[in-house]
Parts: sequence; C-alpha cells; structure tokens
Amino acid sequence: MQVKYPIYINGEWVGTQDTISVVDKYSGEVFATVCSSSPLEVDSAVTAAVKAFKSRALSPYQIYQILAKSSSLIMERSDDLALTISREAGKVYRDAKTEVMRAAQVFLIAAEEAKRISGEVIPVEAAPGSENRLAYTIRVPIGVVCAISPFNFPFNLVTHKIAPALAAGNTVVLKPASATPISAINLCRILEEAGLPPGYLNLVIGSGNEVGDLLLNDERINFYTFTGSPKVGKKIMSTIGLRKSTMELGSNSVTIVHKDADLAKAATLCSRMPFVNAGQVCISIQRLLIHQDIYEQFADMLAEETRKLILGNPLDPQTDIGPMISEAEAIRAEAWVTAALKGGASLICGGKRNGALFEPTILTNVKSDMKVVCEEIFAPVVSLIPYKEFDEAIEIANNSHYGLQAGIFTSSIDIATEATRKLEVGGVIINDTSLYRADQAPYGGIKESGIGREGPKYAIQEMTESKLVVYNL
Repeated sequence: MQVKYPIYINGEWVGTQDTISVVDKYSGEVFATVCSSSPLEVDSAVTAAVKAFKSRALSPYQIYQILAKSSSLIMERSDDLALTISREAGKVYRDAKTEVMRAAQVFLIAAEEAKRISGEVIPVEAAPGSENRLAYTIRVPIGVVCAISPFNFPFNLVTHKIAPALAAGNTVVLKPASATPISAINLCRILEEAGLPPGYLNLVIGSGNEVGDLLLNDERINFYTFTGSPKVGKKIMSTIGLRKSTMELGSNSVTIVHKDADLAKAATLCSRMPFVNAGQVCISIQRLLIHQDIYEQFADMLAEETRKLILGNPLDPQTDIGPMISEAEAIRAEAWVTAALKGGASLICGGKRNGALFEPTILTNVKSDMKVVCEEIFAPVVSLIPYKEFDEAIEIANNSHYGLQAGIFTSSIDIATEATRKLEVGGVIINDTSLYRADQAPYGGIKESGIGREGPKYAIQEMTESKLVVYNL
C-alpha cells in the first residue's frame, strides 16, 4: 500500500488533490506519493513564514533547545531515516546512515551557534568629532529564507539550509527536489515534534518551473539558499535581483596525485571517492591528475581497487554503488562516455549500464574539451590525466568554469603550499580527495561553483544582516 504524504504549512499538514509519485530508485516501483503545491499553497506558505517572522520571535536559547532536540530525534530515528534515503535516492544504506548522522551533527552545531551570534565594538571615538560617541554592531535575522534543495543528499543538505536559517532567527519556506521529497517531510515532522512553532518552517513541493518560479518572484522572501546546477543558479540570480542568496552549484572537481605521494593511500581513496553515491556529489573526483612518473603504476592500482566495487541493490550490505537518480540520467552519462570513446578516449574499466545502474568507470586518453572532462558528469565516471611538471597540473586543474574543491596527494610541504595558493577553488584538501567535507567547516566555491558559504557558522553569517548602533553620549 502506497503512503500519501501531505505538505506542511503554518504548523498544519495539508493534503492536496494533485500528487507526485516517489519511485524506489533501484526497483523502479512507486512506493509513495506526495501532495504537490498549487499557487494557493505556495502563497500560504510564504504568508505563514512572514507572519511568524514578524510576530513570534524565539529567543536564542529557545532556538538552541529546539535544534538540539531535533538532533536527538534524528539520532533516535536514524535507521528509518536512512532507509527512506536509500529508497528515494538510491543511496547505499551505509552511506545513507552516514548522511543521517551528519545531519544530526549539523543540528547540534547550529544549536550551539544560535547562542553565539554577535557583533563588534567600533572605535568611532577615534574619529575627530566623535569623541563622545559609542558604536557597535549587532547581527539581525534577514527575514524569510527560501531553501531549495537537491536530490543527492535529500536529508543532510536540507539540514544545512534549515538549521542555520532557524539558528539565525529566520523563518523558512522549503522546496525539496521532487525526486526525493520524503526525507524533507521527515525532517519537518522532527522539527514539529521538537517544538518549532507554526510558520517557522513551511514545506511546498513541485517543479522548479511552477513552484520554484512562484517562490523566486515572491518579493516577501528575503534570502535564497540553493544547491543545484549553474544553469538554475543563474536563473535564480537573474530573477531575485538585489535580494541576497547562497548558491552551491556544480563542479568537475580535480584531485592531483604527485610523484611523491603515498600511492597506497591515494589509490585506496581515489578508487572509491569518484563513485560514492554513484558519482552524484558536487565534489566527487571527476578529473584525476597523475604525475607521469607514477601514471602507469597508479592507474593499475586504481583499476584493481575499482573492479572490487559491487554495483547493485542499495539495501544489500555488500553493495558499494547503487543506482543513479533515474535511468534517464544514466543514459545521459552513458552517452557522454560513448562520445568520449569515439573521440579517442580509452576505457580502463566500467562503462556499462543496466537501467539506472552504471558501472564505476575509468577513462584515459581524454581531451580537455570532452564533456566527461569539462562539464559536470554527475555520474560514477573519472578521467585520468597525466602531467609532467606541477605547474602543468595547476594549469589543467584551473582550466575549468568551476572552482569548488580540489584534493592533492603529496609528501612535500612546498608542493602542498603551492597548491593551496594557486588552485582556483573554494577548498584545498591535502593528502585526501576533493570529496572530503566536514559539516562545521566553510563549504562553497568560486567561478560557476557558486557564491557564499555553507557550514552552520558561515551560513548564519550569510543569513543575518549587520546593523550599526551609535550613541551620542
């Protein structure tokens, strides 16, 4: 029997006639439906958020209590929450469980940060004519936050938007990805149980062209936090005008393996990190740059480890890689790989598709203008690229529209420092891959990888305004 999930507006669970089917990404079966939102529900959600922001202020300690309680509830229900993620996103269960536990930590970190929001004293008395003045800044909530989240981390990336927004004292209208909406519904239920008052969090579900456009054009919304493609990010920016936003967009992330690296360590990490969540992670390794002196050896090590990965049912404990989000996306990835092979690339392993399942794939002899290299493939595909001198590796890495994160394996502090200074990215990870992320750290990119930073402390800064206060004593 299919479960029908309502949407959440002003503290009430609202049913609608129109629904969206939620598909088990491995079996292809519809296992649930969710209510979709009409213009009336979208308007009601924003109205509720505006009213809550203006009339029911929570103290920082009350926010702390609600977020901390939510963290506890998430941990208590981690098994069921992970099961939902595995079914609606196709994520391997152990990775889904990790996602849930990370989300619990995000709530706990945001709870603590809610008590630490502060301004600074400004020494205006040092200015001639201001000797009798006292000045300081405070940080105030920005207002109504619209959170638009993607399918690949349907629980934790929602958390990264909601928890800091609430910690900052804002109210939220959430639109999750239509392919994976149930995790967001589960999170709304947890916050409701934790004591979040009506209107502080409102959930609407529907397509970007309909529900998304309504949200973008509603001038009562003060801030947008979005994770998704650069194409959609640019549309959002062109629509919202001077209103503020955080954009976490795409990447074709690079990891460099220098000739002095610990090859065993690098091969172990690089054989899995391009393929986690079927490669559907913005900071997955897509381009793997390898010094020519170790290229053949490292490619063999990488292929040997990659061939051990098991593709299949995400609920099977033995599975390493589950299905992509849809067969259509797997077909797209297959077409990109096929085009690369026709253009002269070589296949080391993988390349085959079975429905939405796509084998972990390693390519070599690629060219810089191939889609598998210069665009974001968002699939379990990695391209190996040799280099001679380290300056060449930096040049190849920076030859991208994107700039999210990069990894480098080296035993040289000089090489590591040079990489840190010259790589055009938002984060450089030394002796690990581009995929590393800690939820309390700042996360974000440059170029077409976006603007602003996530991580609770840093997102709170984005979602608050600095206000100057001056006393004439």
